[in-house]
Amino acid sequence: MSPLSVDALAGCGNSLAAAPSVREPLHAPVAHLVRGGVVEGVHHGSVVVLAADGSVELQLGDIEAAFYPRSALKPVQAVAMLRAGLPLDGDLLSLAAASHSGEERHLAGTRRILELAGLTEDDLRNVPDLPFHPVVRENWIRAGRLPSRLAQNCSGKHAAMLYTARLNGWSLDDYLNPAHPLQQAIAEIVEDLTGQGIARVTVDGCGAPLFAVSLHGLARAVARITTAPAGTPEARVADAMREHAEMASGSGRDVAALMRAVPGLLAKDGYEGVQVAALPDGRAVAVKIADGADRARVPVAAAALARAGVDAGVLGEFGGGPVLGGGAVVGHIRPTRPLDPLPPAPSGGRG
Repeated sequence: MSPLSVDALAGCGNSLAAAPSVREPLHAPVAHLVRGGVVEGVHHGSVVVLAADGSVELQLGDIEAAFYPRSALKPVQAVAMLRAGLPLDGDLLSLAAASHSGEERHLAGTRRILELAGLTEDDLRNVPDLPFHPVVRENWIRAGRLPSRLAQNCSGKHAAMLYTARLNGWSLDDYLNPAHPLQQAIAEIVEDLTGQGIARVTVDGCGAPLFAVSLHGLARAVARITTAPAGTPEARVADAMREHAEMASGSGRDVAALMRAVPGLLAKDGYEGVQVAALPDGRAVAVKIADGADRARVPVAAAALARAGVDAGVLGEFGGGPVLGGGAVVGHIRPTRPLDPLPPAPSGGRG
């Protein structure tokens, strides 16, 4: 499917700030791969750190250019579905905002959402895929299982979309059309929480509409989710993801470990090097790694959280992993200044 015109969302958010500019982002160096004291590789990107009052405490690169948040937008999409009447909480709500690993609990949870809607896997319109986590994927292939819509990492979100559509009496076959009432409702909340218009609409990897906002807007949206009053759709999403971090990601995933390590933190990753995280007092960070490299995403986000005031000692395990040479540690991946470099992570490695 070709990129879609933002005109499909005409009428949404007319009173909001203008949509971010569509331009080539002016990214800056945000991480170095250092081998033997020499900078061997440089990751460019953009970083924004928001203070509790919403002001920009630190910015690197281009935080106002339009970009695609990918799966980092899922908490916002989940808020939109709750506002439209989705009656999920706890582990199933966390799964609705998940980029899951394809573990059995994720598959079972997605089936439960579909059953609540009176639907089956055949009603899903996300692309069939193998499980996201490498170990889970290898076991899946070894067992002779084929790609499926249920195993694809966005299946929980799609099941929740179908449930929301059914509850509202909306059509099901075309729930991924950007002109569908469900996607119009999601777009409205994206604009509401980011505080800006949507710059472009295209199709995400799973087949759902994907909305271009700014990195600054994404950080603002997640901060609004974590600071919302108890019982609101925003607070319900934050609570569900924090309390069921592995349902929103998977066993051994860095985003779950980050939420476990920092009390009250809501964190979500996205393809192409996107990471967002926010604390209950409104402090928030958002990261975009220009080349999409996952190895720089977490170290840069951890350094940004340290700049936001999170204890660097707590974040030490998320510092850049060791670079190996002949089986020995010969360097590290380190955030650049003015991000405060964290202590190197104690284990793992890069060849």
